[in-house]
Amino acid sequence: MSEHKTKSMIGGMTVLGIAGILCKLVGVLFTIPLTHLIGADGLGIYYGVYPTYNLLLTVSSAGLPVAVSRMVSHYLARNDPNNAKRIFKVAAYLMTAIGFILSLFMFAEADMLSRHINQPEAMPGFRMIAPCIVIVCLLSAFRGFMQGQQNMVPTAVSQLIEQVGKVGISLPLAAVGARTSVTLGAAYALLGITIIEGFAMIYMIVLYMKKRAAYAALPQLSQEAPLVAKKACGTLMLIAVPITLSACIVPLASFIDSAMLVERMINSGLTLESARPLYGLYSGPVIRLINIPTALALSISMSLVPAISGARSVHDEAMVKSQADLGLRFSFLIGFPCSVGMSLMAKPIIAFFYTGALSQTQMQTASELLTVSALTVVLFMVVQSTSAILQGLQKQRIPMYTLIAGVACKIMLNYFLVGTPGIHIHGAPVSSIVCYTVSMLPNLYFCIRYTGIRFNWKGWIIRPVIATLSMGAVVFVLLRLLPLSHMTTIIVLLAGVVTYLGVIYAVKGITPQDLAAFKRNRRKKA
Repeated sequence: MSEHKTKSMIGGMTVLGIAGILCKLVGVLFTIPLTHLIGADGLGIYYGVYPTYNLLLTVSSAGLPVAVSRMVSHYLARNDPNNAKRIFKVAAYLMTAIGFILSLFMFAEADMLSRHINQPEAMPGFRMIAPCIVIVCLLSAFRGFMQGQQNMVPTAVSQLIEQVGKVGISLPLAAVGARTSVTLGAAYALLGITIIEGFAMIYMIVLYMKKRAAYAALPQLSQEAPLVAKKACGTLMLIAVPITLSACIVPLASFIDSAMLVERMINSGLTLESARPLYGLYSGPVIRLINIPTALALSISMSLVPAISGARSVHDEAMVKSQADLGLRFSFLIGFPCSVGMSLMAKPIIAFFYTGALSQTQMQTASELLTVSALTVVLFMVVQSTSAILQGLQKQRIPMYTLIAGVACKIMLNYFLVGTPGIHIHGAPVSSIVCYTVSMLPNLYFCIRYTGIRFNWKGWIIRPVIATLSMGAVVFVLLRLLPLSHMTTIIVLLAGVVTYLGVIYAVKGITPQDLAAFKRNRRKKA
Protein backbone atom coordinates (compact mmCIF):
# COMPACT_ATOMS: atom_id res chain seq x y z
CA MET A 1 0.00 0.00 0.00
CA SER A 2 2.80 2.40 0.86
CA GLU A 3 4.47 2.00 -2.52
CA HIS A 4 1.17 2.55 -4.31
CA LYS A 5 0.43 5.69 -2.31
CA THR A 6 3.89 7.10 -2.94
CA LYS A 7 3.58 6.49 -6.68
CA SER A 8 0.11 8.03 -6.62
CA MET A 9 1.33 11.15 -4.88
CA ILE A 10 4.38 11.55 -7.11
CA GLY A 11 2.11 11.01 -10.09
CA GLY A 12 -0.33 13.65 -8.88
CA MET A 13 2.49 16.10 -8.23
CA THR A 14 3.92 15.40 -11.69
CA VAL A 15 0.65 15.89 -13.57
CA LEU A 16 -0.34 19.04 -11.71
CA GLY A 17 3.22 20.36 -11.73
CA ILE A 18 3.66 20.05 -15.50
CA ALA A 19 0.20 21.48 -16.14
CA GLY A 20 0.84 24.26 -13.65
CA ILE A 21 4.10 25.30 -15.28
CA LEU A 22 2.51 25.26 -18.72
CA CYS A 23 -0.39 27.34 -17.40
CA LYS A 24 1.88 29.91 -15.81
CA LEU A 25 4.05 30.11 -18.93
CA VAL A 26 0.93 30.75 -21.00
CA GLY A 27 -0.04 33.34 -18.39
CA VAL A 28 3.30 35.11 -18.85
CA LEU A 29 2.99 34.93 -22.63
CA PHE A 30 -0.55 36.29 -22.28
CA THR A 31 0.71 39.44 -20.53
CA ILE A 32 3.12 40.26 -23.39
CA PRO A 33 0.49 40.96 -26.11
CA LEU A 34 -1.86 42.29 -23.43
CA THR A 35 0.82 44.84 -22.49
CA HIS A 36 1.13 45.77 -26.18
CA LEU A 37 -2.64 46.23 -26.39
CA ILE A 38 -3.38 48.18 -23.19
CA GLY A 39 0.06 49.31 -21.98
CA ALA A 40 1.46 49.47 -18.43
CA ASP A 41 -1.35 51.86 -17.48
CA GLY A 42 -3.96 49.37 -18.67
CA LEU A 43 -2.19 46.61 -16.73
CA GLY A 44 -2.53 48.77 -13.63
CA ILE A 45 -6.32 48.79 -14.16
CA TYR A 46 -6.47 45.09 -15.10
CA TYR A 47 -4.47 43.96 -12.08
CA GLY A 48 -6.21 46.48 -9.87
CA VAL A 49 -9.41 44.44 -10.30
CA TYR A 50 -7.73 41.07 -9.70
CA PRO A 51 -7.00 41.34 -5.94
CA THR A 52 -10.67 42.02 -5.15
CA TYR A 53 -11.79 39.23 -7.47
CA ASN A 54 -9.27 36.81 -5.94
CA LEU A 55 -10.37 37.72 -2.42
CA LEU A 56 -14.07 37.11 -3.12
CA LEU A 57 -13.22 33.95 -5.05
CA THR A 58 -11.10 32.70 -2.15
CA VAL A 59 -13.88 33.39 0.34
CA SER A 60 -16.29 31.32 -1.74
CA SER A 61 -14.14 28.51 -3.10
CA ALA A 62 -10.82 28.07 -1.26
CA GLY A 63 -11.71 25.96 1.76
CA LEU A 64 -14.57 23.82 0.49
CA PRO A 65 -12.67 22.08 -2.36
CA VAL A 66 -9.92 21.13 0.10
CA ALA A 67 -12.56 19.89 2.53
CA VAL A 68 -14.23 17.91 -0.28
CA SER A 69 -10.88 16.43 -1.34
CA ARG A 70 -10.05 15.44 2.24
CA MET A 71 -13.45 13.96 3.06
CA VAL A 72 -13.78 12.10 -0.26
CA SER A 73 -10.31 10.62 0.32
CA HIS A 74 -11.32 9.71 3.89
CA TYR A 75 -14.49 7.87 2.87
CA LEU A 76 -12.91 6.13 -0.11
CA ALA A 77 -10.09 4.87 2.14
CA ARG A 78 -12.87 3.35 4.29
CA ASN A 79 -14.55 1.80 1.21
CA ASP A 80 -17.55 4.12 1.50
CA PRO A 81 -18.03 5.68 -1.98
CA ASN A 82 -21.69 6.53 -1.31
CA ASN A 83 -20.91 8.98 1.47
CA ALA A 84 -18.01 10.37 -0.55
CA LYS A 85 -20.46 11.25 -3.32
CA ARG A 86 -22.93 12.75 -0.84
CA ILE A 87 -20.19 15.06 0.41
CA PHE A 88 -19.54 16.24 -3.15
CA LYS A 89 -23.19 16.94 -3.91
CA VAL A 90 -23.72 18.94 -0.72
CA ALA A 91 -20.55 20.93 -1.42
CA ALA A 92 -21.60 21.65 -5.02
CA TYR A 93 -24.93 23.16 -3.91
CA LEU A 94 -23.31 25.08 -1.08
CA MET A 95 -20.52 26.55 -3.22
CA THR A 96 -22.91 27.53 -6.00
CA ALA A 97 -25.10 29.43 -3.53
CA ILE A 98 -22.15 31.26 -1.95
CA GLY A 99 -20.64 32.04 -5.36
CA PHE A 100 -23.92 33.46 -6.66
CA ILE A 101 -24.22 35.83 -3.70
CA LEU A 102 -20.65 37.12 -4.08
CA SER A 103 -20.99 37.48 -7.87
CA LEU A 104 -24.09 39.58 -7.33
CA PHE A 105 -22.27 41.67 -4.72
CA MET A 106 -19.32 42.40 -7.03
CA PHE A 107 -21.59 43.36 -9.92
CA ALA A 108 -23.83 45.60 -7.82
CA GLU A 109 -21.00 47.26 -5.90
CA ALA A 110 -18.56 47.68 -8.79
CA ASP A 111 -18.55 51.46 -8.37
CA MET A 112 -17.70 51.23 -4.66
CA LEU A 113 -14.97 48.63 -5.27
CA SER A 114 -13.35 50.73 -8.00
CA ARG A 115 -13.29 53.76 -5.72
CA HIS A 116 -11.70 51.64 -2.97
CA ILE A 117 -8.68 50.94 -5.15
CA ASN A 118 -8.51 54.58 -6.25
CA GLN A 119 -9.20 53.60 -9.87
CA PRO A 120 -12.71 54.64 -11.02
CA GLU A 121 -11.76 53.36 -14.49
CA ALA A 122 -11.84 49.80 -13.12
CA MET A 123 -15.64 49.72 -12.63
CA PRO A 124 -16.44 48.04 -16.00
CA GLY A 125 -13.77 45.43 -15.29
CA PHE A 126 -15.37 44.50 -11.95
CA ARG A 127 -18.71 43.93 -13.67
CA MET A 128 -17.20 41.90 -16.52
CA ILE A 129 -15.50 39.42 -14.17
CA ALA A 130 -18.25 39.26 -11.51
CA PRO A 131 -20.08 36.19 -12.98
CA CYS A 132 -16.77 34.33 -12.93
CA ILE A 133 -17.02 33.80 -9.16
CA VAL A 134 -20.08 31.53 -9.24
CA ILE A 135 -18.69 29.64 -12.25
CA VAL A 136 -15.35 28.91 -10.57
CA CYS A 137 -17.11 27.89 -7.34
CA LEU A 138 -18.95 25.06 -9.09
CA LEU A 139 -15.81 24.18 -11.05
CA SER A 140 -13.83 23.93 -7.79
CA ALA A 141 -16.36 21.49 -6.31
CA PHE A 142 -15.77 19.10 -9.22
CA ARG A 143 -12.00 19.52 -8.87
CA GLY A 144 -12.15 18.68 -5.16
CA PHE A 145 -14.17 15.53 -5.88
CA MET A 146 -11.64 14.33 -8.46
CA GLN A 147 -8.65 15.22 -6.26
CA GLY A 148 -10.18 13.24 -3.40
CA GLN A 149 -9.93 10.20 -5.68
CA GLN A 150 -6.26 11.21 -6.23
CA ASN A 151 -7.08 11.83 -9.88
CA MET A 152 -5.31 15.09 -10.71
CA VAL A 153 -5.68 14.94 -14.50
CA PRO A 154 -9.12 16.66 -14.70
CA THR A 155 -7.84 19.57 -12.60
CA ALA A 156 -4.75 19.85 -14.80
CA VAL A 157 -6.77 19.79 -18.05
CA SER A 158 -9.29 22.36 -16.80
CA GLN A 159 -6.40 24.64 -15.78
CA LEU A 160 -4.93 24.35 -19.27
CA ILE A 161 -8.32 25.22 -20.78
CA GLU A 162 -8.41 28.34 -18.60
CA GLN A 163 -4.96 29.54 -19.64
CA VAL A 164 -5.10 28.70 -23.34
CA GLY A 165 -8.53 30.29 -23.49
CA LYS A 166 -7.08 33.56 -22.24
CA VAL A 167 -4.99 33.75 -25.40
CA GLY A 168 -7.82 32.71 -27.70
CA ILE A 169 -10.61 34.75 -26.13
CA SER A 170 -9.32 37.45 -23.75
CA LEU A 171 -6.72 38.90 -26.11
CA PRO A 172 -9.09 39.36 -29.09
CA LEU A 173 -11.65 40.94 -26.77
CA ALA A 174 -8.96 43.22 -25.29
CA ALA A 175 -7.97 44.26 -28.81
CA VAL A 176 -11.60 45.17 -29.60
CA GLY A 177 -11.97 47.16 -26.40
CA ALA A 178 -8.61 48.91 -26.76
CA ARG A 179 -9.81 50.51 -30.01
CA THR A 180 -12.13 52.62 -27.87
CA SER A 181 -10.02 53.09 -24.72
CA VAL A 182 -7.46 51.45 -22.43
CA THR A 183 -10.19 51.13 -19.79
CA LEU A 184 -12.47 49.15 -22.10
CA GLY A 185 -9.54 47.04 -23.28
CA ALA A 186 -8.83 45.94 -19.68
CA ALA A 187 -12.55 45.32 -19.04
CA TYR A 188 -12.97 43.17 -22.17
CA ALA A 189 -9.88 41.15 -21.23
CA LEU A 190 -11.57 40.37 -17.89
CA LEU A 191 -14.78 39.42 -19.72
CA GLY A 192 -12.75 36.86 -21.67
CA ILE A 193 -11.72 35.21 -18.40
CA THR A 194 -15.37 34.81 -17.40
CA ILE A 195 -16.18 33.17 -20.74
CA ILE A 196 -13.29 30.72 -20.64
CA GLU A 197 -14.04 29.68 -17.04
CA GLY A 198 -17.47 28.73 -18.34
CA PHE A 199 -15.83 26.41 -20.89
CA ALA A 200 -13.65 24.85 -18.16
CA MET A 201 -16.75 24.20 -16.04
CA ILE A 202 -18.54 22.57 -18.99
CA TYR A 203 -15.52 20.28 -19.46
CA MET A 204 -15.66 19.15 -15.81
CA ILE A 205 -19.42 18.53 -15.94
CA VAL A 206 -19.10 16.44 -19.12
CA LEU A 207 -16.21 14.47 -17.61
CA TYR A 208 -18.19 13.84 -14.42
CA MET A 209 -21.14 12.54 -16.43
CA LYS A 210 -18.86 10.16 -18.33
CA LYS A 211 -17.27 8.79 -15.15
CA ARG A 212 -20.49 8.31 -13.18
CA ALA A 213 -20.87 4.67 -14.22
CA ALA A 214 -17.30 3.76 -13.22
CA TYR A 215 -17.72 5.47 -9.86
CA ALA A 216 -21.06 3.72 -9.26
CA ALA A 217 -19.29 0.39 -9.76
CA LEU A 218 -17.02 0.96 -6.73
CA PRO A 219 -17.89 -1.59 -4.02
CA GLN A 220 -19.75 -0.25 -0.99
CA LEU A 221 -18.10 -2.27 1.79
CA SER A 222 -18.55 0.17 4.67
CA GLN A 223 -21.48 -0.26 7.05
CA GLU A 224 -21.51 3.42 8.08
CA ALA A 225 -24.91 5.12 8.00
CA PRO A 226 -25.55 7.45 5.06
CA LEU A 227 -24.74 11.08 5.82
CA VAL A 228 -27.71 13.40 6.03
CA ALA A 229 -27.30 16.71 4.19
CA LYS A 230 -27.29 18.82 7.39
CA LYS A 231 -24.52 16.76 8.99
CA ALA A 232 -22.48 16.67 5.78
CA CYS A 233 -22.81 20.45 5.44
CA GLY A 234 -21.76 20.97 9.07
CA THR A 235 -18.74 18.71 8.70
CA LEU A 236 -17.67 20.43 5.49
CA MET A 237 -17.94 23.86 7.06
CA LEU A 238 -16.04 22.76 10.17
CA ILE A 239 -13.12 21.80 7.97
CA ALA A 240 -13.51 24.51 5.33
CA VAL A 241 -13.89 27.65 7.46
CA PRO A 242 -10.36 27.64 8.97
CA ILE A 243 -8.88 26.72 5.57
CA THR A 244 -10.89 29.49 3.90
CA LEU A 245 -9.79 32.02 6.50
CA SER A 246 -6.20 30.90 6.00
CA ALA A 247 -6.50 31.05 2.21
CA CYS A 248 -8.12 34.52 2.40
CA ILE A 249 -5.19 36.07 4.22
CA VAL A 250 -2.85 36.46 1.23
CA PRO A 251 -5.61 37.65 -1.18
CA LEU A 252 -6.75 40.04 1.55
CA ALA A 253 -3.21 41.41 1.72
CA SER A 254 -3.20 41.78 -2.07
CA PHE A 255 -6.58 43.50 -1.87
CA ILE A 256 -5.13 45.96 0.65
CA ASP A 257 -2.01 46.34 -1.50
CA SER A 258 -4.10 47.18 -4.57
CA ALA A 259 -5.19 50.36 -2.81
CA MET A 260 -2.28 50.96 -0.44
CA LEU A 261 0.71 50.52 -2.76
CA VAL A 262 -0.37 53.18 -5.23
CA GLU A 263 -1.41 55.53 -2.43
CA ARG A 264 1.85 55.03 -0.52
CA MET A 265 3.91 55.60 -3.68
CA ILE A 266 2.06 58.87 -4.19
CA ASN A 267 2.90 59.78 -0.58
CA SER A 268 6.55 58.99 -1.33
CA GLY A 269 6.52 61.75 -3.95
CA LEU A 270 5.36 60.00 -7.14
CA THR A 271 2.36 61.07 -9.21
CA LEU A 272 -0.58 58.76 -9.97
CA GLU A 273 0.57 58.62 -13.60
CA SER A 274 3.97 57.24 -12.55
CA ALA A 275 2.80 55.14 -9.57
CA ARG A 276 0.13 53.12 -11.39
CA PRO A 277 2.48 51.74 -14.10
CA LEU A 278 4.94 50.71 -11.35
CA TYR A 279 2.15 48.81 -9.61
CA GLY A 280 1.23 47.30 -12.98
CA LEU A 281 4.83 46.12 -13.51
CA TYR A 282 5.02 44.51 -10.08
CA SER A 283 1.58 42.91 -10.04
CA GLY A 284 1.75 41.96 -13.74
CA PRO A 285 5.04 40.78 -15.30
CA VAL A 286 6.94 40.22 -12.03
CA ILE A 287 4.25 38.31 -10.14
CA ARG A 288 3.33 36.37 -13.30
CA LEU A 289 6.92 35.14 -13.60
CA ILE A 290 7.08 34.28 -9.89
CA ASN A 291 3.90 32.24 -10.31
CA ILE A 292 5.56 29.87 -12.81
CA PRO A 293 7.61 27.90 -10.24
CA THR A 294 5.04 28.38 -7.48
CA ALA A 295 2.62 26.35 -9.63
CA LEU A 296 4.69 23.37 -8.48
CA ALA A 297 3.96 24.33 -4.87
CA LEU A 298 0.24 24.14 -5.56
CA SER A 299 0.65 20.73 -7.21
CA ILE A 300 2.49 19.42 -4.16
CA SER A 301 -0.09 20.81 -1.71
CA MET A 302 -3.08 19.49 -3.69
CA SER A 303 -1.50 16.03 -3.76
CA LEU A 304 -0.52 16.09 -0.08
CA VAL A 305 -3.95 16.79 1.43
CA PRO A 306 -5.79 13.66 0.17
CA ALA A 307 -2.68 11.48 0.53
CA ILE A 308 -2.15 12.35 4.20
CA SER A 309 -5.86 12.44 4.99
CA GLY A 310 -6.35 8.98 3.48
CA ALA A 311 -3.37 7.54 5.39
CA ARG A 312 -4.54 9.14 8.63
CA SER A 313 -8.07 7.79 8.25
CA VAL A 314 -6.74 4.19 8.33
CA HIS A 315 -4.18 5.03 11.07
CA ASP A 316 -1.17 4.44 8.84
CA GLU A 317 1.31 6.63 10.76
CA ALA A 318 4.29 5.40 8.76
CA MET A 319 2.62 6.56 5.56
CA VAL A 320 1.79 9.96 7.09
CA LYS A 321 5.47 10.44 7.94
CA SER A 322 6.59 9.22 4.52
CA GLN A 323 4.23 11.52 2.61
CA ALA A 324 5.04 14.52 4.78
CA ASP A 325 8.78 14.02 4.31
CA LEU A 326 8.30 13.51 0.57
CA GLY A 327 6.27 16.72 0.21
CA LEU A 328 8.76 18.81 2.18
CA ARG A 329 11.76 17.30 0.40
CA PHE A 330 10.33 18.13 -3.02
CA SER A 331 9.40 21.64 -1.88
CA PHE A 332 13.01 22.40 -0.95
CA LEU A 333 14.40 20.50 -3.95
CA ILE A 334 12.34 22.62 -6.33
CA GLY A 335 12.22 25.86 -4.36
CA PHE A 336 15.94 26.51 -3.81
CA PRO A 337 17.05 26.35 -7.48
CA CYS A 338 13.97 28.25 -8.68
CA SER A 339 14.58 31.10 -6.23
CA VAL A 340 18.30 31.42 -6.88
CA GLY A 341 18.12 30.78 -10.63
CA MET A 342 15.32 33.26 -11.25
CA SER A 343 17.02 35.88 -9.08
CA LEU A 344 20.33 35.57 -10.93
CA MET A 345 18.62 35.56 -14.33
CA ALA A 346 16.06 38.30 -13.60
CA LYS A 347 17.36 40.72 -16.24
CA PRO A 348 17.64 38.23 -19.14
CA ILE A 349 14.26 36.68 -18.23
CA ILE A 350 12.50 40.06 -18.32
CA ALA A 351 14.28 40.90 -21.59
CA PHE A 352 13.34 37.51 -23.08
CA PHE A 353 9.62 37.97 -22.47
CA TYR A 354 9.08 41.73 -22.54
CA THR A 355 11.49 43.30 -25.03
CA GLY A 356 9.32 45.52 -27.19
CA ALA A 357 6.39 45.40 -24.76
CA LEU A 358 8.11 47.51 -22.09
CA SER A 359 10.50 50.43 -22.29
CA GLN A 360 14.14 50.02 -21.22
CA THR A 361 13.43 51.87 -17.98
CA GLN A 362 10.41 49.68 -17.25
CA MET A 363 12.39 46.49 -17.98
CA GLN A 364 15.15 47.64 -15.63
CA THR A 365 12.63 48.28 -12.87
CA ALA A 366 10.91 44.93 -13.47
CA SER A 367 14.24 43.04 -13.37
CA GLU A 368 15.18 44.73 -10.08
CA LEU A 369 11.83 43.75 -8.59
CA LEU A 370 12.15 40.18 -9.88
CA THR A 371 15.67 39.80 -8.44
CA VAL A 372 14.30 40.23 -4.93
CA SER A 373 10.82 38.74 -5.45
CA ALA A 374 12.30 35.46 -6.73
CA LEU A 375 13.62 34.74 -3.24
CA THR A 376 10.03 34.25 -2.05
CA VAL A 377 9.59 31.14 -4.21
CA VAL A 378 11.23 28.63 -1.86
CA LEU A 379 9.53 30.22 1.16
CA PHE A 380 6.11 30.10 -0.51
CA MET A 381 6.60 26.47 -1.58
CA VAL A 382 7.41 25.35 1.96
CA VAL A 383 4.50 27.37 3.39
CA GLN A 384 2.15 25.67 0.90
CA SER A 385 3.39 22.14 1.61
CA THR A 386 3.43 22.56 5.40
CA SER A 387 -0.07 24.06 5.29
CA ALA A 388 -1.29 21.07 3.25
CA ILE A 389 0.29 18.62 5.69
CA LEU A 390 -1.38 20.33 8.64
CA GLN A 391 -4.72 20.43 6.80
CA GLY A 392 -4.45 16.70 6.08
CA LEU A 393 -3.86 16.15 9.81
CA GLN A 394 -6.95 18.25 10.68
CA LYS A 395 -4.74 21.00 12.13
CA GLN A 396 -5.97 23.61 9.66
CA ARG A 397 -6.11 26.40 12.24
CA ILE A 398 -2.33 26.49 12.62
CA PRO A 399 -1.47 27.71 9.08
CA MET A 400 -4.29 30.23 9.41
CA TYR A 401 -2.65 31.79 12.48
CA THR A 402 0.87 31.72 11.03
CA LEU A 403 -0.28 33.39 7.82
CA ILE A 404 -2.10 36.07 9.79
CA ALA A 405 1.18 36.84 11.56
CA GLY A 406 3.10 36.89 8.27
CA VAL A 407 0.61 39.09 6.44
CA ALA A 408 0.44 41.52 9.36
CA CYS A 409 4.20 41.97 9.02
CA LYS A 410 3.81 42.37 5.25
CA ILE A 411 1.18 45.10 5.53
CA MET A 412 3.18 47.06 8.12
CA LEU A 413 6.38 46.84 6.08
CA ASN A 414 4.57 47.80 2.87
CA TYR A 415 3.15 50.85 4.60
CA PHE A 416 6.54 52.11 5.73
CA LEU A 417 8.82 50.91 2.91
CA VAL A 418 6.62 51.72 -0.09
CA GLY A 419 5.90 55.14 1.41
CA THR A 420 9.61 55.93 1.76
CA PRO A 421 11.04 58.19 -0.97
CA GLY A 422 13.62 56.36 -3.08
CA ILE A 423 12.24 52.91 -2.16
CA HIS A 424 8.52 53.03 -3.14
CA ILE A 425 7.56 49.83 -5.07
CA HIS A 426 10.88 48.13 -4.27
CA GLY A 427 9.68 47.69 -0.70
CA ALA A 428 6.88 45.30 -1.76
CA PRO A 429 9.05 42.23 -2.50
CA VAL A 430 11.01 42.74 0.73
CA SER A 431 7.79 42.67 2.75
CA SER A 432 6.75 39.45 0.96
CA ILE A 433 10.00 37.74 1.97
CA VAL A 434 9.36 38.66 5.60
CA CYS A 435 5.73 37.52 5.33
CA TYR A 436 6.51 33.99 4.14
CA THR A 437 9.48 33.57 6.49
CA VAL A 438 7.29 34.41 9.48
CA SER A 439 4.69 31.89 8.26
CA MET A 440 7.12 29.13 7.28
CA LEU A 441 9.11 28.69 10.49
CA PRO A 442 6.23 27.85 12.88
CA ASN A 443 4.55 25.73 10.17
CA LEU A 444 7.67 23.58 9.94
CA TYR A 445 7.81 23.22 13.71
CA PHE A 446 4.20 22.03 13.97
CA CYS A 447 4.56 19.65 11.00
CA ILE A 448 7.49 17.98 12.71
CA ARG A 449 5.64 17.90 16.01
CA TYR A 450 2.37 16.40 14.75
CA THR A 451 3.74 13.96 12.17
CA GLY A 452 6.63 12.73 14.31
CA ILE A 453 9.18 13.14 11.50
CA ARG A 454 12.66 14.47 12.16
CA PHE A 455 14.04 17.60 10.54
CA ASN A 456 15.70 16.09 7.47
CA TRP A 457 18.78 18.35 7.26
CA LYS A 458 20.43 16.41 4.47
CA GLY A 459 17.36 15.83 2.31
CA TRP A 460 15.67 19.20 2.84
CA ILE A 461 18.58 21.62 3.16
CA ILE A 462 22.16 20.40 2.61
CA ARG A 463 21.77 18.45 -0.64
CA PRO A 464 19.51 21.01 -2.39
CA VAL A 465 21.78 23.87 -1.29
CA ILE A 466 24.92 22.13 -2.62
CA ALA A 467 23.24 21.56 -5.99
CA THR A 468 21.81 25.10 -6.02
CA LEU A 469 25.21 26.68 -5.31
CA SER A 470 26.74 24.63 -8.12
CA MET A 471 23.99 25.72 -10.48
CA GLY A 472 24.31 29.34 -9.35
CA ALA A 473 28.06 29.35 -10.03
CA VAL A 474 27.53 28.07 -13.58
CA VAL A 475 24.75 30.58 -14.27
CA PHE A 476 26.77 33.49 -12.82
CA VAL A 477 29.85 32.70 -14.93
CA LEU A 478 27.89 32.19 -18.16
CA LEU A 479 25.97 35.44 -17.71
CA ARG A 480 29.29 37.28 -17.36
CA LEU A 481 30.90 35.59 -20.37
CA LEU A 482 28.02 35.61 -22.88
CA PRO A 483 26.32 38.68 -24.41
CA LEU A 484 22.70 39.31 -23.43
CA SER A 485 20.32 37.80 -26.01
CA HIS A 486 17.36 35.46 -26.25
CA MET A 487 19.68 32.59 -27.21
CA THR A 488 21.95 33.32 -24.25
CA THR A 489 18.98 33.15 -21.90
CA ILE A 490 18.00 29.72 -23.24
CA ILE A 491 21.60 28.41 -23.09
CA VAL A 492 22.15 29.64 -19.53
CA LEU A 493 18.78 28.27 -18.40
CA LEU A 494 19.47 24.84 -19.86
CA ALA A 495 23.02 24.80 -18.44
CA GLY A 496 21.64 25.67 -14.99
CA VAL A 497 18.97 22.96 -15.13
CA VAL A 498 21.43 20.29 -16.31
CA THR A 499 23.96 21.29 -13.64
CA TYR A 500 21.39 21.20 -10.87
CA LEU A 501 19.92 17.84 -11.91
CA GLY A 502 23.37 16.31 -12.28
CA VAL A 503 24.60 17.49 -8.90
CA ILE A 504 21.37 16.74 -7.04
CA TYR A 505 21.42 13.19 -8.37
CA ALA A 506 25.12 12.83 -7.51
CA VAL A 507 24.56 13.92 -3.90
CA LYS A 508 21.49 11.64 -3.68
CA GLY A 509 18.98 14.47 -3.33
CA ILE A 510 16.83 12.60 -5.85
CA THR A 511 16.83 8.88 -5.21
CA PRO A 512 16.48 6.02 -7.71
CA GLN A 513 13.19 5.20 -5.95
CA ASP A 514 11.85 8.67 -6.82
CA LEU A 515 12.75 8.20 -10.48
CA ALA A 516 11.34 4.65 -10.54
CA ALA A 517 8.02 5.84 -9.07
CA PHE A 518 7.84 8.63 -11.65
CA LYS A 519 8.59 6.24 -14.54
CA ARG A 520 6.03 3.69 -13.36
CA ASN A 521 3.39 6.39 -13.07
CA ARG A 522 4.19 7.73 -16.55
CA ARG A 523 3.93 4.26 -18.10
CA LYS A 524 0.66 3.66 -16.27
CA LYS A 525 -0.87 6.89 -17.65
CA ALA A 526 0.40 6.13 -21.15
